[in-house]
Amino acid sequence: MTGIAPSDVAAVTAQLGRPPRAVREVAHRCPCGLPSVVQTAPRLEDGTPFPTLYYLTCSRLCSRMSTLEAEGRMREMTERLAADPGLAAAYERAHEAYLAERDAIEPLGTRVSAGGMPDRVKCLHVHAAHALAAGPGVNPFGDEALAEVGEWWRAGPCAVSGPAEG
Repeated sequence: MTGIAPSDVAAVTAQLGRPPRAVREVAHRCPCGLPSVVQTAPRLEDGTPFPTLYYLTCSRLCSRMSTLEAEGRMREMTERLAADPGLAAAYERAHEAYLAERDAIEPLGTRVSAGGMPDRVKCLHVHAAHALAAGPGVNPFGDEALAEVGEWWRAGPCAVSGPAEG
């Protein structure tokens, strides 16, 4: 794993409940200081393509994204995408930005990005991770989902920081 401290690997392992794969760096930290998003390599260690460049690790935020998904937000967002040309254009730009960032690391030779982009909304976890890593104004659905869940970190760290247990 390149660019990630052992303490961050331990924190991400605790958050995910398993060791992370193909992590390049921490792409965003919660205000509590723990990683909330990691950037992954475009290929796993065995060479398998892994198009998800940004991976949400904060277990509390993952839970809140899962709740939004269960409430039908992805369907609602996809319907709005089809009805709003401005939103569709912003989502297309998010898709292109995602591809450009991933391809700058290692081109996969595919236009597939993540989370259903650019035609549908398939995974709010991916969109929230992209929005946190890229900053506000890049991924409209990530920004929207994050605004809806609010300050997920207020309850304190979602995992203990330190060595992971074997």
